[in-house]
Amino acid sequence: MPVTRRSFALALVLTIAGLRPCLGQDTAAPAAPPQLAAGDMESFLQNAKIMATKSTKKGVTSAKRVTLSDGRVTHDAQIQDVDIALAIFEVGPKNTEVDFKDTYRYNIAGYRLSRLLGLDNVPMSVERKINGKPAAMTWWIDGVILDEGARQKEHTVGPNPSRTASQIHILRVFDELIQNRDRNAGNLLWTSDWKMWMIDHTRAFRLGKDLLKPQQLERIDRDMLEKMRGLTAPALTETMDKSLTKAEIQALLARRDAIVKLFDEKIAQRGEAAVLFALANQ
Repeated sequence: MPVTRRSFALALVLTIAGLRPCLGQDTAAPAAPPQLAAGDMESFLQNAKIMATKSTKKGVTSAKRVTLSDGRVTHDAQIQDVDIALAIFEVGPKNTEVDFKDTYRYNIAGYRLSRLLGLDNVPMSVERKINGKPAAMTWWIDGVILDEGARQKEHTVGPNPSRTASQIHILRVFDELIQNRDRNAGNLLWTSDWKMWMIDHTRAFRLGKDLLKPQQLERIDRDMLEKMRGLTAPALTETMDKSLTKAEIQALLARRDAIVKLFDEKIAQRGEAAVLFALANQ
């Protein structure tokens, strides 16, 4: 069934360097999250009353952590309303980006794309006006035990090294697809079940059509690859709504084509068993 906005709502060890502090969460792990269906969670994020607000400890985009309640469910979320566009952005003397954007829209787009790809490790993010200003309201991840920086420092790969490595392979493909230029060790979170959560995509979805680090794309989840093949401009336009522009969708599809071609060549050279895996079976 084609994915629409309506149906959508229902529905390895590496070092990762970043250019700015992450917008991440505390690693203190609260109790298990409430169980909500996707449609109920979306409605909760869009409509639940803000009961308390505090600034997050990390990040440079003035994100806020809020406690939401609808009288039945109480849960935290993150508000991020950054929306910056610059013709030229200088990160350093040798690092200049043209047509720079840092926008809340990309958190919403990242979540929606992840669901189209069959991924469940990007937190739900919806658009909501806060004090009259559009923002991304993003579900706060519970049960976080450490971020990627702490994992590397502790030299741990968890109880299932193969699964951990597979999740990192998925991360690498996803970041190439969205051309995420701001991934850092603080915006990758590991929960107590050793699931990796990818957060903070406000500097992704660039217009570049070439892959940034194709040498890092070694393996891919079989289901993810098939869903990437099935992405179309009409489906993306319908699902993304206002979170991506036409040019951003076209660039994403160009990168998709490059990624699929790369993995098809690897499969032809090395065989499916050496390239494809099934995370769900690990």
